[in-house]
Amino acid sequence: MANTIPDLNSTRWPSGPASASMPRGPLLVGCGAGFSGDRTDAARPVVDALIAAAAPAVLIFETLAERTLALAQLARARDPAAGYEPLLADLLRPVLADCIAHGIRIVSNFGAANPAGAAACIAALAAELGIRVPRMALVHGDDLMGAEHVQPLQDACGAQWPASRVVSANAYIGAQPIAQALQDGAEIVIAGRVADPALVLGPAVAWHGWAWDDWDLLARGTMAGHLLECGSQVSGGYFADPGYKDVPDLAHVGFPIARIEADGRCTISKPEHTGGLINAQTVKEQLLYEVHDPAAYLTPDVVADISEAWVTEVGLNQVRLEGVRGHARPSHLKINVCSERGWLAEAEISYAGAHALARAQLARQIIATRLGAQGTLRCDFIGVTSVLGDDQGQWLQQLPHAGQAPRDVRVRWAWEQPTAQAAEVLLREVNALYTCGPGGGGGVRTQLRSRLSTVSCLLPREQIPCGWRWWSPAAAQP
Repeated sequence: MANTIPDLNSTRWPSGPASASMPRGPLLVGCGAGFSGDRTDAARPVVDALIAAAAPAVLIFETLAERTLALAQLARARDPAAGYEPLLADLLRPVLADCIAHGIRIVSNFGAANPAGAAACIAALAAELGIRVPRMALVHGDDLMGAEHVQPLQDACGAQWPASRVVSANAYIGAQPIAQALQDGAEIVIAGRVADPALVLGPAVAWHGWAWDDWDLLARGTMAGHLLECGSQVSGGYFADPGYKDVPDLAHVGFPIARIEADGRCTISKPEHTGGLINAQTVKEQLLYEVHDPAAYLTPDVVADISEAWVTEVGLNQVRLEGVRGHARPSHLKINVCSERGWLAEAEISYAGAHALARAQLARQIIATRLGAQGTLRCDFIGVTSVLGDDQGQWLQQLPHAGQAPRDVRVRWAWEQPTAQAAEVLLREVNALYTCGPGGGGGVRTQLRSRLSTVSCLLPREQIPCGWRWWSPAAAQP
């Protein structure tokens, strides 16, 4: 390792495989966030539960999506110290001191476009809390914005290569750097774009000593990560449907904890005295979430096969997953390339009372006429026709009689344009409806923002070397 720090022996995790006669005990992995912008108080009950369990434990925060990473690159371009999870300090402030005191490792992708910046933020937070600065490892290799990557990426993307300015290019790398950093004594591992399940697989491999070609074990650890990666989705969030799928106390939903055994089996639970629900249904829904092929879920570390997996309710809010199989990892890694895509203008106005729908339809006609055929214009009637695609009001003609017509209509327009100046025309036109449009319009709100476009391609994994290094205040970016 290029950079080393002293006094690691007391904090090292085991390295090398466990023996069949002396398998290591279970590892607990709790989730404190499922996306950027998630609740900042969710990790506290999870950490309390991990402390009470008095077992080896890890806390993960999953805060990164494709668009999130591109926005982080833009933020870093404006300010070299920025580009990591904006809520990082708020997420860690309630739990950092206890995690360090009780030996709970923290693993996250909240480094986004600037893992070193995230580490500096954590160091400042430690000083604020009056605790020592934790040993932090930075994962690198996912960021492909260097000049040496341009031609390989162009070749891989082919005709999809964006004509506009590229904002970010990142590979979905795997769990090996995370596992290695933990085994060498890291208390916090900070990554950018790693595959979401790698946040759990890395600690599982590090603790249990699984081999990197034991595909069944890697697949089981990966699916444990898949169950945790979206936070409360597996414990009742994004599941509730009142009267059909009832979830108690969703306002205080508990975030999940996975108990991962040496043989890869995992049991999903949540902290006691929290809201939410974990049962066979919630686990099955999350198990299938974003999986294109249950027999071949592609990740950087393994191809997971859940086609013959099963779940068992083993207690109140406790569900065990078994039967996951694995196959050799893919030869290529997925790359996301984000680029600028012009500007999006959005504007809204409301009509209420008698003939509200007719007035909303007239407003739509006026704006369409004023803007002509420029750009891509979409108009929705929120709560009436706004989710299933813009059919230009054809569905509304099928209403049986006027008595069923809505009396409260919120009209929304969205307009794509290449420049901010061009997009602003929509905002002015909708604002003018106050006096130039149907009677009774009100509550105009407008927004203008830049847009991003994403294309994906594949590169051979040997073209994307990755690893980790220790963070120190004077460390240069990887």
